[in-house]
Amino acid sequence: MRLIQVLLASTVTYAALLPVIVTGEDSRSAETQTANAPDQQPAFNGQTRAPQPAQTPEVETTTIAEDLPQLWSLEFLPDSRMLVTTKAGEMHIVTPEGEVGEPLGGLPDVDDRGQGGLLDVALAPDFDSSGRIFFSFSEPRDGGNGTSVASATLSLDDANGGTLDDLEVIFQQTPAYDGDKHFGSRLVFAPDASLFVTVGERSDVETRNQAQDISSGLGKVFRIGADGAPLSDNPFISTEGALPQIWSFGHRNMQAAALDGEGRLWTVEHGPMGGDELNRPEAGVNYGWPEVTYGLDYSGEPIGDGVTAMEGTTQPIYYWDPVIAPSGMAFYAGSEFPEWQDAFLIGGLVSEGLVVVHLQDDKVAHEERVPLNARVRDVKVGPDEAVYAVTENPDAGTSTIVRLTKGRS
Repeated sequence: MRLIQVLLASTVTYAALLPVIVTGEDSRSAETQTANAPDQQPAFNGQTRAPQPAQTPEVETTTIAEDLPQLWSLEFLPDSRMLVTTKAGEMHIVTPEGEVGEPLGGLPDVDDRGQGGLLDVALAPDFDSSGRIFFSFSEPRDGGNGTSVASATLSLDDANGGTLDDLEVIFQQTPAYDGDKHFGSRLVFAPDASLFVTVGERSDVETRNQAQDISSGLGKVFRIGADGAPLSDNPFISTEGALPQIWSFGHRNMQAAALDGEGRLWTVEHGPMGGDELNRPEAGVNYGWPEVTYGLDYSGEPIGDGVTAMEGTTQPIYYWDPVIAPSGMAFYAGSEFPEWQDAFLIGGLVSEGLVVVHLQDDKVAHEERVPLNARVRDVKVGPDEAVYAVTENPDAGTSTIVRLTKGRS
């Protein structure tokens, strides 16, 4: 593998690519394309195509490292180095200066076909004392594969290399399925140290209906302890036949998740052709897929009965049609971008940039776009309060890490 260590002196300013903002709120939506399902109507005002904010920051980007293997996630270590996962199944340490270490040893096999691979990574809440990390991956199994979660002790050497020791697979999504799509997956530790795990419903017609089945692990948010066990206050802990790890259900494919300033979980999931959803998953709640959804199937036909609301299911807080194709998500609470205070920053694979949603009373008040001209796989806020985005070029099998700061012009 060719390792390139770069920190480009030149920066790119994207303010010129943003819509022109006049005084007061801009009533225009950041989305200008025609919806795939234009006859579908939102359930309430502001559920889609929210106006842009009155002010948007000038954004500069600096390339930290490029020509990396195709990455999937990035997590900051306490010393400001970055721990990254590659789709092919490796982990690397990247320094703030862009130096890339050799692959870490001790990782399990992954099934990296299609959308599979080594997925998200998160530090244990007690990482400073335990050195433990948690990661999700598409695990090869009898009968196919599935999303699994493992924990291990991260042991690093002086050359930005090292190993994962005492590795243990703590959780396996079931049933296994011989497919290569919709593995999810994001890992988010809650303030009480419980771990939220988001997964997909494996995409295919024969599996998607299991998102509605609480005896199946497809299309769910799980809530587990550090040992993988279900928690005693989970909503289906006493329900006969239900998987006790389930927190919420009726999801499609969640590749974006983060806590807000109150410590509550928010997710963004991939819709079909239209219908990406922002949700705040709550205990025991059904979010509808595939019985209820915005957007259309990839054939252009309705999904199921083509309904966008149904008793017993919860509406998304916000949806996108056409899709942004969400991957990666961070809550901003830093000083570098005061305009983004308490907003969610969402990576866009199809929209090729950051999607910034500003909340008010748990609804989206404004949406803005920050074009990066590349597929964004993950988003994190760094210790320096700048924003870091992992972009990818799947055709070349490469990724870039870019740093976003506020323009000073």
